[in-house]
Amino acid sequence: MQLYPALITDALQTVRYPGNGKNLIEAEMVEDDIRIDGDSVSFSLIFDKPTDPFIKSMVKAAETAIHTYISPEVKVTVNVVSRRPAAPKDAPVLPGVKNIIGVASGKGGVGKSTVAANLAVALAREGYKVGLLDADIFGPSVPKMFGIEDEQLYIHDVDGRQLIIPIERYGVKLLSIGFVVDKDKAVLWRGSMASNALKQLISDADWGELDYFVIDMPPGTSDIHLTLVQTLGLTGVVIVSTPQEVALADARKGIAMFMEDKVNVPILGIVENMAYFTPAEHPDERYYIFGKEGAVKLAEKLGVRLLAQIPLVASIADSGDHGEPIAMTDTITGHAFAHLAHEVVDAVADRNSTLPPTTKVELKH
Repeated sequence: MQLYPALITDALQTVRYPGNGKNLIEAEMVEDDIRIDGDSVSFSLIFDKPTDPFIKSMVKAAETAIHTYISPEVKVTVNVVSRRPAAPKDAPVLPGVKNIIGVASGKGGVGKSTVAANLAVALAREGYKVGLLDADIFGPSVPKMFGIEDEQLYIHDVDGRQLIIPIERYGVKLLSIGFVVDKDKAVLWRGSMASNALKQLISDADWGELDYFVIDMPPGTSDIHLTLVQTLGLTGVVIVSTPQEVALADARKGIAMFMEDKVNVPILGIVENMAYFTPAEHPDERYYIFGKEGAVKLAEKLGVRLLAQIPLVASIADSGDHGEPIAMTDTITGHAFAHLAHEVVDAVADRNSTLPPTTKVELKH
């Protein structure tokens, strides 16, 4: 049996690539490296990207074509090359993001999402490029707090990848699982499903260049927290608590999780939310409904910053319910969140000047 290159190319002309309907020769997918040695032939197929879903089927189809149109005795070796190299294994998931800040709490009901949303808006008002990811998979509130519950998500092409376009509001790029589930129904997902959805919102979205990427984490400690620290190297975490003892006890557990040796995410500081109540008609009066300065004392005990004390004001909740974060307003509470933003910027700068970048958590089984 006499083999020569034209026989090989004729056989490969019978194989069509599903991506464009052209045959392998017409699509210029056969490298100019056909090698023949007796009854053995080797050549390379070229794909645009190393993750092309048709690679295996095209290799098999090329082998079958040669066996069918030339001889089943031919020994075929097909190499695969890519026009675009694969991303290095250690390449960052969000290469355009300078700082990733988690906002966490030990328990629900302490205003963590309110703090995360208003922190993001306050940072944007200071001129920073900001993204906010609602990672509270089972209780997403960002769509309502930004007045975008009925927004539709769209996808566009970025360097050959189909990426989700975050929704922009008040200068903040936003994504939430709340955009893709029925807001009136409970989200019934197993842990792995929730984790995969979250990974997609992080890595398959066009976040672009950001100074701060704020993540509203679920309350407590869960698989979602583990997914986040395994997917991203967090710059640091902001812990939210109320002054009451039960909240502080849970806040300590949350802090312990991030400070655990295998996780090792820096604590940027604590926010004491609902620190006191001030009646609108008596702005100089303070009533400590949930206890006095419990989070202040916890910060001192743990040697971390007290980033801010946010007062208990009905307008904070009202603003969130109406889709207008109170950080947008020129009020006492708006100023409190502006102060929080300044403190977070300082805490991040201090952390970055004294500690190396946080690495993703690698769990060994």
